Amino acid sequence: MSRQSIGETISRRLHTSESTLDAALHEMARLAALLPRARAQAGLSAVTGQRAFDGTAAAIGALTEARAHLVRTHITLAALARQLGLDTVAVGPLDKPDDRPPVGGNILTLPETRAAPIVNKTLPRNAGAC
Repeated sequence: MSRQSIGETISRRLHTSESTLDAALHEMARLAALLPRARAQAGLSAVTGQRAFDGTAAAIGALTEARAHLVRTHITLAALARQLGLDTVAVGPLDKPDDRPPVGGNILTLPETRAAPIVNKTLPRNAGAC
């Protein structure tokens, strides 16, 4: 396997992991929003289900912390990609805050006739990030 194909595989898995984690956060937030309404609709006191509320809030906190770790991993991998000359691998399917020009939010829908590869100029250059 070439470094390019390895980088592309890692990039796809990273983006899948990020999307999955965001989906878990979304679902957990929906659960957290449902619990107070369900308690009230069931005619139960505020004391009832407090442990469930606490557990849901703790789970959201843990998922948020996990997301922060994954973001740091993304930054580290992006720096490593730049260091290895794999700038195009680090673009990914979503726009980055400083992408100029934006890649359009989904690299898979970009036309195949693009003259030059897309390069993420915002990748960290600091080898220490690796």
